[in-house]
Amino acid sequence: MESLSLRSSMGGRPLLESRRPAWPDLRPRRLGLSLVSAAAAAGEGGAPEPDLRVRVNGLEMPNPFVIASGPPGTNHTVMKRAFDEGWGAVISKTVSLDAAKVVNVTPRYARLRAGSNGSVKGPIIGWENIELISDRPLETMLNEFKQLKEEYPDRILIASIMEEYNEAAWQELIERVEATGVDALEINFSCPHGMPERKMGAAVGQDCALLEEVCGWINEKATVPVWAKMTPNITDITQPARVALKSGCEGVSAINTIMSVMGIDLNTLHPEPCVEGYSTPGGYSAKAVHPIALGKVMQIAKMMKDEFGDKDHSLSGIGGVETGADAAEFILLGANTVQVCTGVMMHGYGLVKKLCTDLKDFMRKHNFTSIEDFRGVSLQYFTTHTDLVQRQQEAIRQRKAVKKGLKSDKDWTGDGFVKETESMVSN
Repeated sequence: MESLSLRSSMGGRPLLESRRPAWPDLRPRRLGLSLVSAAAAAGEGGAPEPDLRVRVNGLEMPNPFVIASGPPGTNHTVMKRAFDEGWGAVISKTVSLDAAKVVNVTPRYARLRAGSNGSVKGPIIGWENIELISDRPLETMLNEFKQLKEEYPDRILIASIMEEYNEAAWQELIERVEATGVDALEINFSCPHGMPERKMGAAVGQDCALLEEVCGWINEKATVPVWAKMTPNITDITQPARVALKSGCEGVSAINTIMSVMGIDLNTLHPEPCVEGYSTPGGYSAKAVHPIALGKVMQIAKMMKDEFGDKDHSLSGIGGVETGADAAEFILLGANTVQVCTGVMMHGYGLVKKLCTDLKDFMRKHNFTSIEDFRGVSLQYFTTHTDLVQRQQEAIRQRKAVKKGLKSDKDWTGDGFVKETESMVSN
């Protein structure tokens, strides 16, 4: 990568001074973003077969589906399974220097089903965890990263890392992790629970001044692409995303889980998940968070396009992905890759085959031959409410016809209330 010098808008402090050496072709280093163009072989009838390959920050993936940091990337056995099943990339469970400080409890998950509180029959729509980062010794995880890269030299392994507010600790962790041959780093600035007193996770991601400083430490040391994982537990998610990119990160991942209380057992009156009669707020994921994640990703994508040109930075969408349609929505909003964690915990590693099939079916329907063909296409359709009013008024004038639905509140009737309501629903 060529020399890069970025300065903060707050005082002009150099954030990243990088003159990095050339690296072997097998493992690209801190490069810009490009996506593989449509060059797939023709399918039946001569129509091009949809091509799911992506090239993100110099990293080549067979498809955009990435195992998100969490239980599905907790050790060599499960990460190997993910590669064998065909996932585009794997992000490990978050590691830190001193795993001895990480003590998990069990049970540590709770599920929300459609229907009444406590229902055991409805489909699972929400999932909460109070799980911490990896409790395995760092040296063990490093050995397994190295083993995986030896076994799968052409597959993408990304290490999720998190440390305390200490420059030397961050840089030691980066040096030791990079030495294993991992292809990129994802920085956990977003874990919503556990160890905030040590300025870890969301404690950094919610404080832009702190985030800027820590990103400076990280990007001064890192020689592989760096993705900053964002917390949704903040008023404006574009603020930390902007800071991370300006501070030298090549990519942004969004969103991590949403701070939540899953519910109360109405028989025992204790909260869930229940540990010795007690609980603590945790991170909410699964299908129910998907619309919230889409909203956050849309905001980040618009900011990236407007302020960074959407050229050399990547965006990884996360939240409630269980189908290829879920993934297509993230890509339509500008995501380059799509991460899955809870979906794998519910459906297994074989889910990636369905995701790929579903996404190809979507692409065939619209005659898309590559991911780039439709990435970000739907961003153009988001605007302000004031603009919506103006657009509708202009459309009414052009049609010179009675507007669909009611013109004003005085037109509601008791007899036709349901039909009048339906007349103003868009879907």
